[in-house]
Amino acid sequence: MALQGLVLAIVLVVILPAYVVYKPPKLLIGYFQARFPQVLFQVETSRKIIALTIDDAPSPFTEQILDILKANNAKATFFAIGDQIPERDFVLADIVRQGHELGNHAMHDEPSISIPSDVLTTEIVEVDKALYMAHQSAGKTRSNARYFRPGSGVFSRRILDVASKLGYQTILGSIYPHDPFIKYWRINAWHILSMARPGAVIICHDRRSWTVPMLQKVLPELKKRGYEVVTVSGLLDVTHGT
Repeated sequence: MALQGLVLAIVLVVILPAYVVYKPPKLLIGYFQARFPQVLFQVETSRKIIALTIDDAPSPFTEQILDILKANNAKATFFAIGDQIPERDFVLADIVRQGHELGNHAMHDEPSISIPSDVLTTEIVEVDKALYMAHQSAGKTRSNARYFRPGSGVFSRRILDVASKLGYQTILGSIYPHDPFIKYWRINAWHILSMARPGAVIICHDRRSWTVPMLQKVLPELKKRGYEVVTVSGLLDVTHGT
């Protein structure tokens, strides 16, 4: 009996919370969406439409990701890190040219919550300039939509205020396979497909070789299930009727 109690305690204290973090239930995501309406986690819709977001662009793998998206008639929002842009600014132009969307992921791969407000403001503005130049290089007019994803996906009221004052909406998501840490693409693909539902926002990451085969598995399967994979703006436009 004591052993059973110990096992139950371990499940309740350790395993269950870890599982909820790894695969948060729809009810929990809905709570966060209601609690923080200015942050996008998901949208309520019966239409089979999902937004795909890809952090940490551009990288040596971005062009392969673009090829996979094209092959599956899918669109995505790429959140760019500023210090990765200088040697690959042409990749951002390719992203725009192919009908995808660019978002702002600040200047460095670090938790935004640890950055002072004035520094974070400067970083977002600098990356914004690079996103503008990408549209110029691609010969495309930039939309008025501005999307920011805080580094490490952690935010506070202060972070939201900094982004909002710069005209940015903060974007998180509802499906996150923890792919920066889990290198097994089959597991990450299973995670995404097991949680796929109308109105979801997928978070995955560029700059990792295992993202390429993961998307090669996920995108055809979502298409087979009848889902349309779109940008953040595409999701909001359809579900908000604009």
